[in-house]
Amino acid sequence: MQIPAEAEETSSAADLEIQRIGIWTGPVAGVILLIAFLAFPGFFPPISPHMPAEQVAAFYADNQALIRFSMITFNLCGIMLIPFFMVIVAQLKRMATQSHVFAYCYLTATVSGATIFALADIFYLVAAFRPDRDPELILLLNDMAWIVFIAPVGILVAQNLLLAVAIYFDDGPRPVFPRWVAHYAVGTAIAMAPATAAAVVTSGPLAWDGAISFWLRNGAFAAFIVVLFFVLRTVLRRQAAEAGGSR
Repeated sequence: MQIPAEAEETSSAADLEIQRIGIWTGPVAGVILLIAFLAFPGFFPPISPHMPAEQVAAFYADNQALIRFSMITFNLCGIMLIPFFMVIVAQLKRMATQSHVFAYCYLTATVSGATIFALADIFYLVAAFRPDRDPELILLLNDMAWIVFIAPVGILVAQNLLLAVAIYFDDGPRPVFPRWVAHYAVGTAIAMAPATAAAVVTSGPLAWDGAISFWLRNGAFAAFIVVLFFVLRTVLRRQAAEAGGSR
């Protein structure tokens, strides 16, 4: 069964339009998540792993409203980044490599990362749910929230390395992404990888409140969204131009 050329063109145009909408979820979600990030009082400065249980419990009791606002916003709007990453998946499937393994692995890593992010939000919310409970239990929930939020960077590292390897393997006459994007993805993976030490280190730059584990990790992720937004916009414009020229 053959699909009429006109139907193929309409489908292609609709797909491109959906992808254009998808990439704009990146900056929109980014602004919302930034507001939630700024609203959380425990990020400025980040709560120290050495803070005693009584002070941690007092923090959740004194800032209950802001904690709930920021974490509920994270929980509701973090998923808004998924369409942005799905555009990357769609572009990976356009590459000259015959296998779509990289695209499907990237998809799986994205969904897994979103799940872990949601779990961290829930731990913060549970800690703030009954701030009058035993301070030692609040401390435990706080530890779980911070470690789950900061340390599980393996999925993010895998995402970036999968993107980089896919670009390196894209040896067609018109590569989907420029080669420098692969170098940038590798650099992002390297910047984020040390944050895994936050699960075992309690002081210094590798602790969850440290310059590397907290600020470099989160900054690298935010910068990746910004850079890939402009990259994807250029890629979609070129794809539209090529589709128009092939009619």
